[in-house]
Amino acid sequence: MISKDVLINRFISYIKIDTQSDPNSSETPSTKKQWNLANKLVSELKQIGMQDVEIDENAYIMATLPANIAHKVPVIGFISHFDTSPDFSGTDVNPQIIENYDGKDILLNKELDIVLSPNYFEDLLQYKGQTLITTDGTTLLGADDKAGITEIISAMEYLINNPDIPHGKIRVGFTPDEEIGRGAHKFDVDKFGAKWAYTMDGSQVGELEFENFNAASAKIYVKGKMVHPGYAKDKMINSIYIAQDFINSLPRLETPEHTEDRQGFFHLSDIQGDVEETQLEYIIRDHDKEHFEARKDMMRDLVSEINSQYEREVIKIEIKDQYSNMREKIEPVMHIVDIAEKAMKALNILPIIKPIRGGTDGAQLSYMGLPCPNIFAGGHNFHGRYEYVPVESIQKAVAVIVKIAEITSEKYKER
Repeated sequence: MISKDVLINRFISYIKIDTQSDPNSSETPSTKKQWNLANKLVSELKQIGMQDVEIDENAYIMATLPANIAHKVPVIGFISHFDTSPDFSGTDVNPQIIENYDGKDILLNKELDIVLSPNYFEDLLQYKGQTLITTDGTTLLGADDKAGITEIISAMEYLINNPDIPHGKIRVGFTPDEEIGRGAHKFDVDKFGAKWAYTMDGSQVGELEFENFNAASAKIYVKGKMVHPGYAKDKMINSIYIAQDFINSLPRLETPEHTEDRQGFFHLSDIQGDVEETQLEYIIRDHDKEHFEARKDMMRDLVSEINSQYEREVIKIEIKDQYSNMREKIEPVMHIVDIAEKAMKALNILPIIKPIRGGTDGAQLSYMGLPCPNIFAGGHNFHGRYEYVPVESIQKAVAVIVKIAEITSEKYKER
């Protein structure tokens, strides 16, 4: 298998390039800096020997590894995104390599006293003795999803260099703007030409997911009326208080920090305002479609109720659906999940089949005609300063990709 040093160098070369996406931009990609990594990936795909390497005007990348077998096998694909989350800085990422992790606290930043501790992040204890790549505590790392890109390119390189491993035609795709819910919006499924694909965008080793949140965003606009505080009686309308009423009227325990498994939530992600005008931004999530629709209705009803208390409209809401639960599209083709599960078991990796408390490009792609379960990429604590990835997890993900290609070839040879 590809050495740890090669994987580390490849991964670090990606995370050193700032690729944060911007939800307030209408362009694709949403930030010009995403082109810097996109162009590098195109060059690297050509360098390792991939064919039909293309990048379009929106920075979507596709490439082909031709089949090396005579019998007919469905074309399969592997997909990752190269943008990073706007939730936390991705500028000047300074990774630290922790070899032979001892299971104790990791001092990320002495000056700022930032510590990555297994007392808080218990998953760390799974990786005693392994090599971890962490942040320096001032940025995110970018394992979401540059670990996935590392794994796909490394797996393709391995297959090219080991032609004795049988495989059908494989397509790879890298997308911008996944972190702002637009990664699949301009993905050309017909051009990609795969029967099914896998996103390499999960977390811990063994994750295999074909169920995700239904997702929507909501913006609430509150309009007040500013009057001199000394003469404000019966005249001032403080938009901040109205916004506060809205926030407090939603179920307090149905938030990310109080929910797990298939429990949905309302998440207040941003608030800005003054007496005259306040704006709230929420994301709405639920695995159950009926519960998801009920959450949206609850917010709309709350807006109507608040407006009924005033002589004019003081609050408005805009809700936009983002993606849907892919389970509906995967269940009719469950053999594609079975292949991934078989690949993991063949490598002595315990499959962890569970719903995603989030979304991937695969959710939207599944509804666009490309069934696309999600496989682990190995990272933890995404979107923040405590993000890390074990190098051994990257190695295992590479092995899973290779094994999926091999098992798919064997499966269709038997027919």
